[in-house]
Amino acid sequence: MEFSVNHPILFLLAGTIVLIVLIQSAYFLVKAWKRGLAIGMSAEKLRRIAVTAAVFTIAPAVAIVISVMTLAKDLGVALPWLRLSVVGSLSYETIAATNAESAMGLTFGQVESLTASQYVTIALVMTASIMVGIWLVPLIGKKLQSGMISLENRDKKWSDIFSNSMFIGMIAAFLGYVFCDFSGVFAGKLAGLIPVLVMLTSAVVMVLCGAAMKITKKSWISDYALPISLIAGMISAIPYTNWLM
Repeated sequence: MEFSVNHPILFLLAGTIVLIVLIQSAYFLVKAWKRGLAIGMSAEKLRRIAVTAAVFTIAPAVAIVISVMTLAKDLGVALPWLRLSVVGSLSYETIAATNAESAMGLTFGQVESLTASQYVTIALVMTASIMVGIWLVPLIGKKLQSGMISLENRDKKWSDIFSNSMFIGMIAAFLGYVFCDFSGVFAGKLAGLIPVLVMLTSAVVMVLCGAAMKITKKSWISDYALPISLIAGMISAIPYTNWLM
């Protein structure tokens, strides 16, 4: 049987896992609703909270759909759908898939078809790597949190500096990925400018969304700023690629 990244069996496996997660979500929703009533919250208030939460899940859902479309070119729909429905993000999944493909001599976005072994390797890299964070939480989470609280109690200034430094370090890792081919520009290979320009376009759109929120006083704009900047960045990649390639 010829392997396909969109084989029905893959959709069955992914759909089964997503269904289990949905059942868990529904179970805890019912438990939370009953608990809310038990502590004196009115049914009307609970309905209003549920509707508000449902509405504000639309924005991240748009970003997830965009992420699935981005990864589907190489990996099909089932794997990205599963990864981004349970544990995953566009930035991580794309980097993991790209690195796995590069190790096998492939170029992300230019893969015509994957063999079963290549597909399993990419899926393993995408899945096992991000699970490390989940495994570490019960092992070091409590101790790490206690250390942060202790540091904050001793010196809040240094606590803030430490937290901000870790955040900047994480951002720097992604920036390194964006600028990794930039040196080729000095050799006349302008393709290295494409991810930089896409990043700048997304950043400008994000700033414009922030300005619009401040001017209009519409707080809902902040919930849609991420998918809007993602879409703008992806769309901008098309003219940038045509211009520089």
